[in-house]
Amino acid sequence: MATHQISDRAFSALATGGGGTAAVEELRAAQTSKHRLLVRLVVDESHQGGHAHAALAARAYASLADLEEHAPEVVGRCLRHPPVGQWALDTCRAMLRGGGDPGRLAALAVAAAVRAGAACSLKVPVRDHELMLPSVGRLLVPDVASEVVEVTVEPTDGGAELGVGRRTHRIDLLRDSPGWHVLHDVSGPLGVRLTIDDLDPYRWPSDDADGRLTDLRRERWASCLREAWRILVTWHPTVAEEVAAAISVLTPITAGAEAQRSASARGMFGTIALSDPTDGLGLALILAHELEHAKLNALTEVVELVRPDDGRRYYAPWRKDPRPLFGLLHGAYAHAGVAAFWRRHTEDPDLASRAQTEFARWREAAHQVTGTLLDSGALTAEGTRFVGILRDTLGRWRSEPVTAAASAQARRESERHQEAWTRLNS
Repeated sequence: MATHQISDRAFSALATGGGGTAAVEELRAAQTSKHRLLVRLVVDESHQGGHAHAALAARAYASLADLEEHAPEVVGRCLRHPPVGQWALDTCRAMLRGGGDPGRLAALAVAAAVRAGAACSLKVPVRDHELMLPSVGRLLVPDVASEVVEVTVEPTDGGAELGVGRRTHRIDLLRDSPGWHVLHDVSGPLGVRLTIDDLDPYRWPSDDADGRLTDLRRERWASCLREAWRILVTWHPTVAEEVAAAISVLTPITAGAEAQRSASARGMFGTIALSDPTDGLGLALILAHELEHAKLNALTEVVELVRPDDGRRYYAPWRKDPRPLFGLLHGAYAHAGVAAFWRRHTEDPDLASRAQTEFARWREAAHQVTGTLLDSGALTAEGTRFVGILRDTLGRWRSEPVTAAASAQARRESERHQEAWTRLNS
């Protein structure tokens, strides 16, 4: 059986902390293939296990296959939507225990038909009087009492008419209407289109997912995104291109006690989760930081870099808790990306002082951790090569001059962090 591989050129480029569009597209191709295999596995396993919704899943799969002949880009976009991969993985696992939701594939087929402007008719499961169309939006159907209902799609200008049971609902792909909540897109340069997914039950695999954004909050997100894109395109063009190729969804999460939080998840390539952004610069940094996690997550599903966890835990200069080696690798890679971000701004007259301090701190922290990784004996041969290339990059950056004040401030912050970590974990 053919398997995905990452080219040596892409591997070496990714190991520097960068990679470029071509390397990211190799990662995305592997992730897209994974989604397709998982969806196919949902259909096969539901049939083999005699799941009550096996026939719904099979019919939906056939509908998607037919639609793909006429609208391959639309079907590809729907299949790549990160919550689809999370649903498919969760469903495959749950079916091993007799549960799972394979019939949701019918909702995905309806979503693809709506996006493609195609007519279709499928039986779709309805949960809690809601019909969630992945990557499109959510329709409230309070008058539907049955678990499974026939849904018809008739295309219209800018949307579709959905026949659900005995009622017809007109939906728009750009705006809400009574009973209809669309997933809003935010567009930017380089053809980027990010979906703010604040509805899908599979949008985030932990319980800190936030709810529906108000119009005011969503406009704040859009404003920060516009400024973030300006910063990335101006100062970080390669990062901007990689984000455009890799990231398709932003998912709101709660901030908790922190002013700003962001996260990525291994099973959700293409999603960055974050609390309400505070400004464009902060959001630009989040995109650059979480992009590194996304790239490494995708790479490690194709190439093993770390041996199985042996229970050892390590100091990370950016965390309060001791970290396993895989987590330490993630932190080193992501904070090399943070150092790279600030490195570009050391010549920015508006940010030079802060940028030099941040650059000095994070290049040193990431370099320190690459040494820990290489000394651990727990990296594979490919992992050793990967971390070695990253360490060489950071080593070159360490020779770049910063002001004495920036160097001293970075050292003080690093020492305070290590002292606090030692008190907490001793």
